[in-house]
Amino acid sequence: MRATGPHPYRGRQLDASGVPPEGKLPMSTFLWTMAGLLAVVFLAAGTMKLTQPKAKLAAAGQGWVEDFSATAVKGIGLVEVLAATGLILPAALDIAPVLVPLAATGLGLMMVGAAITHTRRREFPLIAVNTVMLALAAVVAWGRFGPHSF
Repeated sequence: MRATGPHPYRGRQLDASGVPPEGKLPMSTFLWTMAGLLAVVFLAAGTMKLTQPKAKLAAAGQGWVEDFSATAVKGIGLVEVLAATGLILPAALDIAPVLVPLAATGLGLMMVGAAITHTRRREFPLIAVNTVMLALAAVVAWGRFGPHSF
């Protein structure tokens, strides 16, 4: 029985059984997993920034918020939620799937900015988190812009 919904290899050469060439499906699964992980992390982080007051975020260990206005913190949260959505929905709904690597690129740029902020504040352990998220976003952007696009 064939699965319903958008096929991740639409427009690509498939064998007689409808299976993509060897090696393509595992990489697509890997990229979906990385995009899903990023989406969960940034949806949670963005929702927290949107729903919590700046003072509560600072008290919870996010001292960097002191360097930004409350409006800027809410804006960062909104961008994170939108990017998390952009990592999954366009491809899942097969509507403008090019938005997936664009969202990943945007998150990568946000992580560069976050790392700069944490460097200025000498919050070095947080830079490691930014670096990991940047690497994941870069892999998703590379894969979905390049050899494993939708």
